[in-house]
Order: sequence, then C-alpha cells, then structure tokens
Amino acid sequence: MEKTIDARGLSCPQPVLDTLSAIAAMGSGKLTVLVDTEASKENVSRAVAAKGWRLDAVAEDGGEYRIDISKG
Repeated sequence: MEKTIDARGLSCPQPVLDTLSAIAAMGSGKLTVLVDTEASKENVSRAVAAKGWRLDAVAEDGGEYRIDISKG
C-alpha cells in the first residue's frame, strides 16, 4: 500500500498526528509526507522512527520537504 499525506500549511503537531494516524491505519507499506517547515520535517522523521518505520529519503525543494518512509 502506498499513500501520500499533504501536511503543508499545517502547524505542529498536526503533521505528526496525521502521519502517526496513517501509519497506524496502514500497518506497513510506503508513505510520503509533504511538509513545509524544518520543524515539521524533524518532528515527523523522529516520530516515524520511534514507531519502527524506516526513513527512506528526505528531499527539500524550495522550502518544502518530501519525506519517504516505509515498513515491511
């Protein structure tokens, strides 16, 4: 299963909460999270690692970040 969460424009902790909700519902698969602040990037990255998901890639483009994670 693959899913994308567009959390751009949302204030912390909403991007983290949306991401944790998605990984709980998915159980495993690939997830892309889009955020637009450094703080959200760091917080989402830490939260998914704490839940046992692998951080595959983080890309920055014009102040926006794409976080690719996976499990299983």
